[in-house]
This record gives sequence, structure tokens and C-alpha cells, in this order.
Amino acid sequence: MKRDMELVRKILIAIEDYPHAQGYVPLNFEGASDEEVFYHVKLLAGYGIIEATDCSSSFGLCWHAKRLTWDGHDFIEALRSESNWSRIKKWISDAGKTLTIETMRIAVKTLLQ
Repeated sequence: MKRDMELVRKILIAIEDYPHAQGYVPLNFEGASDEEVFYHVKLLAGYGIIEATDCSSSFGLCWHAKRLTWDGHDFIEALRSESNWSRIKKWISDAGKTLTIETMRIAVKTLLQ
């Protein structure tokens, strides 16, 4: 499955916007299947940006987001605004780099601080 950084951003914003401090965050996005969302939640948990629970079984992949980590809050704070997001994507593209978590962190430090 291909990584989708737009979906990553949507997931992080949804988690941050969720009004409850406990339980799983419902993540439903138009154009994204449950499997795609679960896959990206798994990636974000593996990177330490969110806390999530693996509920996968022989029936398939199933990861539920619980909350952002400290790094996750810092990360999405810079990416929340559409103008910042557009600037970051343009800067990365102009530099000939790939849109990854690390290149986004570098772009945030370079452009927004």
C-alpha cells in the first residue's frame, strides 16, 4: 500500500480535534478505505507520533488511534494551517525531495521557526 501524506495530515488533525481524552478516535475520510486508514495509523504509531492499539486479526489489519504524543502535537501544530501545509509541500517539491515525515520536520524548522 502506498503512503499518503495528505491522509496522514487528515488523521493527525482528526485526532487532535477529537474532544475526548479516552477511547478510540473515529477516523472516516471520504475516498479512503478503512484498510488505508488502519495502515496509516499503524505507520504513525510506529513513528511515535500517535498512540494506537493493534486490533488486527486473521480477518485483516485493524489499528485504532487513541491520542497524539507530545511529538505528534508539535508536528500537527505546524501542519494544521492550509497555508503552512502548502508552503511545506512546495518547499519540499522545489528542493527535489520526497514528502516524508522527516522532510516535513526539516521544512517546518526551515520555514516556520
